[in-house]
Amino acid sequence: MRTTKLIFTGVLALIIAPATQATAQAKTNVPDVVPGAKPVAVEHIKIHGTSLEGNLEGDAVDRDVIVFLPPSYNNDKKRRYPVVYALHGYSIGAEQWTHEIHVPQTIEGAFAQGAKEMIIVVPDSKTVYYGSMYSSSVTTGDFEKFIWDDVVAYIDAHYRTIPDRQSRGLVGHSMGGYGASRIGMKHPDVFGALYIMSPCCMSPMTGDGAGPSDQMKERALAGEKKVAAAKSPVDLAAQSPGFGSVQYATAAAWAPDPKNAPLYFDLPTKDGVPQPEILAKFTANAPLVFVDQYIDNLKQYRAIAMDVGDQDSLRFDATKLHTILDRYGIANIFEIYSGTHISAVAERFQNHVMPFFSTNLCFTKDCK
Repeated sequence: MRTTKLIFTGVLALIIAPATQATAQAKTNVPDVVPGAKPVAVEHIKIHGTSLEGNLEGDAVDRDVIVFLPPSYNNDKKRRYPVVYALHGYSIGAEQWTHEIHVPQTIEGAFAQGAKEMIIVVPDSKTVYYGSMYSSSVTTGDFEKFIWDDVVAYIDAHYRTIPDRQSRGLVGHSMGGYGASRIGMKHPDVFGALYIMSPCCMSPMTGDGAGPSDQMKERALAGEKKVAAAKSPVDLAAQSPGFGSVQYATAAAWAPDPKNAPLYFDLPTKDGVPQPEILAKFTANAPLVFVDQYIDNLKQYRAIAMDVGDQDSLRFDATKLHTILDRYGIANIFEIYSGTHISAVAERFQNHVMPFFSTNLCFTKDCK
């Protein structure tokens, strides 16, 4: 019972903490405009998610995707380019994340400072509960496969890409960092370089052993009450906007239940009491729990990098992942920089993420 209490404490902390952790993905510091930077072209497209068809939540199957084409793309018609797929965090979609990482300015700035030209793709994975967790679920749809299969296949078919794993990069921040970790561990056959920014949800968050506090139990009971009264996912989400729905987003992603209409998920508590069989499903989706299964996959990457702010509580789990990679002899770049969860993401994207992929992706068809 002690173990159950530990996990229960952590799961409820996940429900309470994010609003104070990220302040709903708020303001970021923006690098200065780089003189002489050439403009990139921005295209807003829709990609049909075959992997999302039939999802029980009723989330959109045709998803918004933003594509940033490098300055030479429309002039050099024979040239092909590597592609970086960039995953947004919880409570926001692709459009809002482009404002946080301040693209296209930061992409243009990176190119002007010497980064090689590449295509950047930002797919939208926001759901009715404000986040898919980039997971595979009959309730939300298979957003994991949507990224590595549907989106990649569409971009290769409609743009002049170099359709090879060594010419594809994957990066994400917060929930997107979780997604980059999860998808990256499973699909080195699709991606060749991996950059993880301030990843959330990495461990089962086992707490301090004190068991659930009164505040946590009250929050759990309040969530159960809303679930019991909800007539549909839209109805439930309306009662708990933004980070108030994180407990439903994680339940829909990690504890789907096709027989539990109308919401089609199971909560990790019942009458405020932890449910071990449901908590086990949450734990099974923590990258720090399943990483050991994918070590051989991670060794296939050309390069792996991870960063996190020194004022971000997620730095502890990020450090744990870095330590595990080191223990297995997997080369990885790891940096704890000065900043909060979101304060430096635009600067990091321009001055660290873009140069990383410029160095570690293949820019020719016959690159080895």
